[in-house]
Amino acid sequence: MNVVRRLSTTARAGGTATTRSLGTCSTPRTVFSGIQPTGIPHLGNYLGALSNWVHLQETARSEDTFIYSVVGLHAITVSQDPTKLRRDRLDALTSLLAIGIDPKRSILFFQEDVQEHTELAWILGCLAPIGRLNRMTAYKATSPEASSDERLGLFAYPVLQAADILAYKATHVPVGEDQRQHLELTRDLATPSISNVPPKYSPFPKTPQVPPTKRILSLRDPSQKMSKSSPHVNSRILLTDTSSDIMLKIRKAITDSNFGITYDPINRPGISNLLRILHACRAPMRSHDTALEESEASTRLDDELHGATMASFKEAVADAVSARIGPIREEFARLRADEGYVRQVAREGANKAKDIASRTVREVKERIGLGQL
Repeated sequence: MNVVRRLSTTARAGGTATTRSLGTCSTPRTVFSGIQPTGIPHLGNYLGALSNWVHLQETARSEDTFIYSVVGLHAITVSQDPTKLRRDRLDALTSLLAIGIDPKRSILFFQEDVQEHTELAWILGCLAPIGRLNRMTAYKATSPEASSDERLGLFAYPVLQAADILAYKATHVPVGEDQRQHLELTRDLATPSISNVPPKYSPFPKTPQVPPTKRILSLRDPSQKMSKSSPHVNSRILLTDTSSDIMLKIRKAITDSNFGITYDPINRPGISNLLRILHACRAPMRSHDTALEESEASTRLDDELHGATMASFKEAVADAVSARIGPIREEFARLRADEGYVRQVAREGANKAKDIASRTVREVKERIGLGQL
């Protein structure tokens, strides 16, 4: 769940999700994923994960269920400014609507509006081994060195993530490689041989195949991924940036002084990142061919870029980005001006999500003696 930072959740999204196909089995499938309320997504979030949510929604069968959540409970594992968090929650949900998540086709809601997430997380937390959680690489990478500063929420968020998934008996969960440990924990907590608490669960959640996209890197430091945590505002392109904003940021993107435009991620990371962006933004919206490889660069872009100056190359990249996100920016502005509608979508989505999750929690409580059989 790229929780887009942690699940998709390519967790904060922008990473590459290596996944398997939804397949052609006859049983209905339930896809769950979440995004952190960090405000307006950037281009890396969109190309790395969010556009694939739309792809899954638009290519599935009518009997499949799609559940997408803005996961505010995961966000508060670190300190938040309440005013900013309120705005960022709404911006994140509005962004999902703007990119094409259809509330008539998908359930879209704020995680904290469905209390079953936390209730199930507590029950699962009574099962999760401390040693297993302590070995989570994401926790070790983000936890403070001083033990007095460690927070239970940051340590236990994989359990809440498992509850997010199991509450809906999700069969498919789009995640990045950095979240594989968490999905494995979810599967283990749902395994009868380990515990008889979770509801009957078959098949176990797996990762659906989505069009692969190479990780989009910072425009100011191509050794790092594109991120909103960077202090350099010109390091990222937001989905609400204007065409002039995009042109300015692309012009200032770090490249090199070598001759020509060639795809060489090792020796020319800045140029290669811009080539990757150009290719991904020009690819059809639902294309399965969005990852830029060296062979693709030579066959698809060399003729066009042969002899191109750095200025003309960057202009082509900026034009492609503007064309791809321009409609999203316009739709975001329209929706943000109609806040009542966005909140209505969230309320209706929460009611639908609660209807599903409450049945699961009721089943779990009956199994452990807290409910009526």
